[in-house]
Amino acid sequence: MRRALANDPGRPLITQYDDRTGERVELSVATVDNWVSKTANLLQEAGVEPGATAAVLLPAHWQTAVVLLGCWRAGVAVGYSAVAGQALAADVEPQVVFTAADRAAEAVDLGGDVGADEVWALSLAPLAAPLREVPSGTTDYAVEVRGQGDRFAPYETVNTAGPGLLGTGSLAELVTLGADRAQALGLDTGGRILVETDEKVQPSPLDWVVAPLVAGAGVVLLRHPDPARVDRVVESERVTVRYA
Repeated sequence: MRRALANDPGRPLITQYDDRTGERVELSVATVDNWVSKTANLLQEAGVEPGATAAVLLPAHWQTAVVLLGCWRAGVAVGYSAVAGQALAADVEPQVVFTAADRAAEAVDLGGDVGADEVWALSLAPLAAPLREVPSGTTDYAVEVRGQGDRFAPYETVNTAGPGLLGTGSLAELVTLGADRAQALGLDTGGRILVETDEKVQPSPLDWVVAPLVAGAGVVLLRHPDPARVDRVVESERVTVRYA
């Protein structure tokens, strides 16, 4: 992220469409970095220390990206599950849980089983709107994160040899793995990868979060795609790689 900020903080890093709601949102490198720092500060304020684990029960979405990157900035390992029924890595005992509102019951059960300190629920609504109704046993991420600082200063040094994405690699290894995936996908500096997702098709965060960031590229997330519109999005967003 530091290199991306130094090179071109204003370039689009994440562009997201949702053909079900008509939503389009675009976040620059600087805006993503701001959200990432806020999320890292939220974790630190909650007493989550480097080396702890967060469970992230969220689909591919721009808010998911800032949660994942915020965890890693704070040195917090992630056990990831994109859809209901997708198991976390073995023996995950998260100190905190981030969840989509429609998976709140699952998240609260998980948090209760391991004595998690916090369960933050996300609406995944346009403009990161707060939840209309906060599910029982959860706290609204959108409300809590907005008051956090735009810069993150860790209380203690983050050990990059510590776990990053459980079942995948350490924090340091994520950079190497992301570079390898970018090369395999044909994603070059300045490129843009189109990733189509729905309730059943969910890519690895390594491919749609880490690889574009490491490569100095961008991602176009197309949620609930309308097949008739995909080619138009490819052209208008200057997509260079289509994820398959």
